[in-house]
Amino acid sequence: MSERVQMICEHINGMGGSVSDLALVYGVSRKTAHKWIKRYEAGSWEALRDGSRARRTHPNAVSPEVVKKVLEWRERKPLWGAPKLRQKLLEIYPEGCPAESTVSAILKRHGLTRILSRARHATPTRDPLRHAQAPNEVWTIDVKGDFEMGDRVRCWPLTLCDAYSRYFLLCQAYVHPPGFKSTQRAMERIFQELGMPAAIRSDNGTPFASCGLGGLTQLSAWWVRLGIRLERIEPGHPEQNGRHERAHRTLKEATARPPRADFKAQQEAFNEFQREYNFERPHEALGQKTPAHIYTASPRTYPPKLPEQQGYPRDWQRRRVSSAGQISHCGQKFRINDALANQDVGLKPVGEGLWAVYFEHLQIGLYDERQGHVKALPRLADPKTIEEDYAI
Repeated sequence: MSERVQMICEHINGMGGSVSDLALVYGVSRKTAHKWIKRYEAGSWEALRDGSRARRTHPNAVSPEVVKKVLEWRERKPLWGAPKLRQKLLEIYPEGCPAESTVSAILKRHGLTRILSRARHATPTRDPLRHAQAPNEVWTIDVKGDFEMGDRVRCWPLTLCDAYSRYFLLCQAYVHPPGFKSTQRAMERIFQELGMPAAIRSDNGTPFASCGLGGLTQLSAWWVRLGIRLERIEPGHPEQNGRHERAHRTLKEATARPPRADFKAQQEAFNEFQREYNFERPHEALGQKTPAHIYTASPRTYPPKLPEQQGYPRDWQRRRVSSAGQISHCGQKFRINDALANQDVGLKPVGEGLWAVYFEHLQIGLYDERQGHVKALPRLADPKTIEEDYAI
């Protein structure tokens, strides 16, 4: 730019002769020399700066209307990223919807992108849990980590999801850690409305599991009585319930950052989150469909009365568990599990002085009458696998 200024100065002062002479001295064409003189006369010294070489128009440019719609949706749904926002744009502009990368660029241009920490690779499990192939094959349940609400009261959210469709079945707030009765009441409402699953997957914490025989609690024993298969992840491996953990992260971002003022407001936030998550929010793993689009109620209806315990085979010994969690066999008393009080267990003869202990279809231990104690099983598994492990 300095040579342009010098050339214009010589032209103004009449020191460089004609425009042709100036052009020759500065090594430009007469047309270029006249262009810079006209620019100076029209806009003073600032007009001599280089202008943008970018095209003023672009045939594939996103219209201001579409940009406005992207920003409106982002304002309404601040936790939605480019894939979900584009899915909503497709409903409005099916023919001229911009690509996902374009939506992402619009968000970035307006400072609306979030930098997420790099995810750690999950540790592969040695014994994978059953993969859900349809709705209601596996439900996942958990108590999300508690947090303090605005009134300094702590909140424990109990969550229940369908593993296949990611449908949020329940998101209930409690001011104390949910126990057997409160969880049972909440699940009864879901069972009555949507039916029962084939299996329920949980971690090893209360009220889902215990240190007792079979890891059973009153809640999980109730599930077994209803014919629901138990699945438990390995201790210290939340990635085995990864879909549920990911849903918890979204729940936390939407409802606990910041937490609501009190219990009522927090439950209202959970209810609104559940509605939006199920019916509005597209899910990438579902082909940008909503969970409600995939989920259907279970054909397994909840019985009005808990079914009677199934009978055990004739060659088995049937025993009633006392209120102290014990049974008697061959003049000996041994402990089973307090959660099974007043319920029947079956003793299957599997060897000399050895009895496999069953609750309904579930083998929970191995009793050795010669040693007078019950050996706990290492995990919930198929009875044939357990008997092979113990070389029975």
